[in-house]
Order: sequence, then C-alpha cells, then structure tokens
Amino acid sequence: MESIFHPSDFSAASEFAFVHALKLAVVAKARLAMLHAGVKADKKGTEFPGVRDTLERWRLIPAGSPRDAVGKLGIEIRKVVMPGRDPVRACLAYLDRHPADLIVLAVGHHEGRMRWLEKSVGEPIARGAGQMTLFLPHGVEGFVSRANGTVSLRNILVPVARQPLPQPAIDAAARLIRGLNLPPGNITLLHVGPAEEAPAVELPEKTGWAWNRMTAAGDPAEVILETAAAVKADLIMMTTEGPHGFLDGLRGSTSERVLRQARTPVANLPVGAMLG
Repeated sequence: MESIFHPSDFSAASEFAFVHALKLAVVAKARLAMLHAGVKADKKGTEFPGVRDTLERWRLIPAGSPRDAVGKLGIEIRKVVMPGRDPVRACLAYLDRHPADLIVLAVGHHEGRMRWLEKSVGEPIARGAGQMTLFLPHGVEGFVSRANGTVSLRNILVPVARQPLPQPAIDAAARLIRGLNLPPGNITLLHVGPAEEAPAVELPEKTGWAWNRMTAAGDPAEVILETAAAVKADLIMMTTEGPHGFLDGLRGSTSERVLRQARTPVANLPVGAMLG
C-alpha cells in the first residue's frame, strides 16, 4: 500500500477518518493525500487536521518538531484544496491524476455536507474496481485512538457468500492484521443461508488470530448488522463488485444497506483489488 486518499469536510466525523488514514500511512510508510473541496483551508474551523500535532500527541515525533520530522517517519503528506462545492467531482478529478490504493472517508446517514452514497451525487468516487475503501460512519470513533494512536482492533467480521467472492476480503483482513502487528483476536466468517451453501475459502496461515465460522438465516444485511453487534466487531470487511466502481456496486446492495446502518467501521474491497 503506497498511497492513501482521505477526503475531508473539516467536520468532527472527518477527523475520526483522518486518524485512521494517518495511522495506516505511518504503518505502511505511505503517501497520504488529504483533499477538501470548497472554501480555502486557512480560516479557523476550515483547516486540515494537524499532522505534526497528531504525531506529537502519539509520541511518534518530539514536541515542537519541524516539518521535515514527518518525512523522517517514511511518509509523505499532501494537502489539497480544490475549487467548487461538489466533493465527488473533486475527488474524481484528483484520483484520475493520482490513483490511490486505499480511500478513507467519513459518511453520514443523510446528514452533514458529504452525502457520499446518495444517488444524486452522480459518478462514483472511484472509477472501476481497484481501491479498497474504509468508511467511518457518522459518530463512530473507530479502532484508532485520536489520543495516542493505539489500535483497538480485536474482532473482525467478514460476511462470506458465493457472490461476490469473499476471498479478497479474507486475504485483506489477514494483511491488515500482519501490517498493524495486532495481538491475537477473532475473525468471524459469516454466511447467511444454509450451511451447505457456504462457499469454500482458504484461511490465511500464521495470523495468530482465531477464525470462526457462523451460519444464520434471515435478511443478509440485518443478519450482518446483528452479528456485528453480537461479536462486538471493530470492523466489518466486505467484498463488492460493480461494473462502474465501488459506489455503483454498493447502491441497492447488501453492502450499502450495511453501511447505512452500521455502527462500526466498514471496509469495502472491490473484487480484484489488492491491499499490500
């Protein structure tokens, strides 16, 4: 994972997404691009979160560090302000020129200034499959602490079905565990439907985590959300597929319904995408 893209509307919700994007950039030694569409980011309440302030708070660099201290961690930060008030178009324009391996963004349940999943937004943020996206639902702090940068990721839920293929999400979960050097936890593989129809999957080795299989009957989205609450999932990781991009693939799907109601971060991985 070499590049991470984080759209921001300077809201509290976006700040939760920011700390996840920054933490993953530090771990992967990746480039982090933060983008805001609209007013110039130089007034109080309209500025990007402080990268150095955050890294100092996390004790990754000394207090009062100069700008070049950030680069010494092996990461590169870009802050971009684009004109106009259509965040989706702005993101599309930027990603056309600067493709990202991972997108991290906050999404509201019909409130706020960034209504990413409403059908009126037009084109999806990412054209074609290829980018994994980590969504932070409005009001959800997620698994990275703003205070000290620690990661509280101990339970991951991976829904598995015949379509879309679940293996990319399983492999991505294993890479996330290894990349963050997480202590032992639990991954729940949930199949909604008869047990005999559960797809065959290959479980990654040497993760140190327990892999638990579950089957349940009912509406897929409802069962996923209920199971996430029951197992205290810190992250729901799902594969998606769609001919035009991850948001088109989400609309009207189980993934979209889960995302609209989830109270935990949701990672969507288009079939064919990679998370290194």
